[in-house]
Amino acid sequence: MGGGGGDAPDNLIHRLAMDDPVPWYKKPNLRRMYFLLFPCVIGIEMTSGFDSQIINSAQLLPAWKDYFGHPTGAYNGILASALPLGSVIGLPFIPLINDTWGRRWCIMFGSWVMIIGTIIQGLAINGPMYIMARGIIGFGLPYAIVAGSCLIGELGYPKERPVLTSLFNACYFIGAIVAAGTTFGTQRINNDWSWRIPSFLQMAPSLLQVTFVFFLPESPRFLLSKDRVEDAEQVLIAYHAEGNPESEFVKAEIAEIKATLQIELENSKRSWMDLVRTAGMRRRLVIGSLLGLFTQLSGNVVISYFLGDVLKLIGYTDPTFQAQYNLGNQCWSLVCGVSAALVVMRFSRRTMYLTGILSILAVYIGWTTCTAIFIVDKSDIAAKLSLFWIYAYSPAYNLCFNALTYPYLIEIFPYAQRARGISIFQFWGKAAQFFGTNVNPIGTQAIGWKFLLVYCCWIFVEAILIWFLWPETSGRSLEELAFLFEANEDARRNEKVITQVLHAEESDEKTGHLVEAHDRV
Repeated sequence: MGGGGGDAPDNLIHRLAMDDPVPWYKKPNLRRMYFLLFPCVIGIEMTSGFDSQIINSAQLLPAWKDYFGHPTGAYNGILASALPLGSVIGLPFIPLINDTWGRRWCIMFGSWVMIIGTIIQGLAINGPMYIMARGIIGFGLPYAIVAGSCLIGELGYPKERPVLTSLFNACYFIGAIVAAGTTFGTQRINNDWSWRIPSFLQMAPSLLQVTFVFFLPESPRFLLSKDRVEDAEQVLIAYHAEGNPESEFVKAEIAEIKATLQIELENSKRSWMDLVRTAGMRRRLVIGSLLGLFTQLSGNVVISYFLGDVLKLIGYTDPTFQAQYNLGNQCWSLVCGVSAALVVMRFSRRTMYLTGILSILAVYIGWTTCTAIFIVDKSDIAAKLSLFWIYAYSPAYNLCFNALTYPYLIEIFPYAQRARGISIFQFWGKAAQFFGTNVNPIGTQAIGWKFLLVYCCWIFVEAILIWFLWPETSGRSLEELAFLFEANEDARRNEKVITQVLHAEESDEKTGHLVEAHDRV
C-alpha cells in the first residue's frame, strides 16, 4: 500500500516516544501546552458543530420559519449551504497566510472573519443578509481549521499526536450540543430572539481563539522552514524535553525535521502544482479529495442538517420531541467521538477505516429498510427501530471519518504541501456539503425514503475505494511518512543525513568527556 523511508532513525524516534514512561499529565510544560490547545486550536471545530445544529435546530423554531417565509426545497438548501459555499471561495488563499505568516496568524485571521460573519448573522433582517452572513462565516472557518489541524500535529508529542488530532474533530459535537441545547431553550421565546440568541453564540469558539492563540508556541516545523532554527529548538526542548537541551529524543527529532525539510523544500516550489508534480503527490491528492467527499457524503448531512425531515418520514412530527431527540443524539455523538479518539492508537488506520465504513453501510441498510416498512405498513416497531439506527450511525461514523480524518491528513501530506493538502480536503468536503445541503431537501421531498437508497449505494462505493487506495500510516513519525509514496533514494538520503547528525552529536559528546577527563588529570 505504499511506503518508503528507512527504519533505523525513524523507528528510534517513534520507539523513544512510545517507550517514554512519563505520562503527559506529569510533564508541566507539555501539560500546560495541551490545556492551551483546547481553547486555542482543538475547539475550532466547535464552530462547525454549532453551525450544523443552528440550521438543524432553527428549522424546528416557529419564529425562524415565520421570519424566513417557511423555507423549503432549494431555498431551504441555500440557507444551509451558504457556509460551505463561502469556505470553497476562501480556500485557495489559505496556504499563503498559513505558510507565510504561520499557523497562529492564520487562526487569528479566520477567527476574526467568523466573528464578523456571526454578528451579521445575528442582526440579519432578511434571507439574503442571513445567507451572506453564513457565507462570511464559511470563508473564515477553513483558515482556522487548516492552520489549527497543522499546529496540533506539529506541536504535539508523537505519543499523543494522533489522539490530539482526533479530539480536534470530536469537538464538533461540543458545538453541536451547545447549539441544540440553546435552541431547545430559546424555542420558548415567542419572537425573533429565539433564533438570534443562538446565532450570536456561534462566535464563542472564535472569541476563545483570538484571546488565547498567541499563548501557544508557533509550529517548530514552520520556524525551521523560515530558518529560525534556535526558536524551533527552544520550542521542542521546552515542550518535548521539559527544558532539557541534552535530551536524546529532541536531538533526534530536530535532526529528522531538518533533514526532511531540506529534502522536501529542495523538491518543492511551494505552489499548488506541487500536488500533481509526482506520482506520490498525485496519489495523496486523490486520497485527500476523496476523504473530503466521503466525510460529507456518507449520510451524515442528512442527520446533521435535516433531522426534522427524516423524523417526519417516520411519523415523529412534534417539534419538542424532535428537539429532545436531536439534543440526545448530539450528546451521544460526543461520547462516541471522544471514545473513538482515545482508541486511535490501539488499532491500525486501515482497520478503523474499513470497520467504520462497513458499519455505516450496515446502519444505512437497516435504517432504509425500517423507514420503508413504516411508510408501507405504518409499523410502530419499524419507526422505533429507525430511531435506533440513527443513533447507531454515530459510533460507526466516528470510528473512521471523525476519529481519523485529521490524523490521517497530517500523516499523508508532508510539511511543504500539508496546508495545501488539507485545503484540498476542505475544498471537496465543503463542496460535498454544499451539494448535500442543497440536494437532500429536494431529494427527500421528491422521492421520500427512497432517497436513502442512494446513500446505501454510494457508501458501498466508498468502502471499495478505501480498500484499494488507503495506505497504512500508523506507527511512523511525520518525517518518515513524508516519503510514504516516494522513491527509496529520497528516503535513504533522509536516513543518511539524520544518522550523520546523530553520530556527529555522539562524537562531540565523547570528545567533551575526553577533554574533561584530560583537564582533571
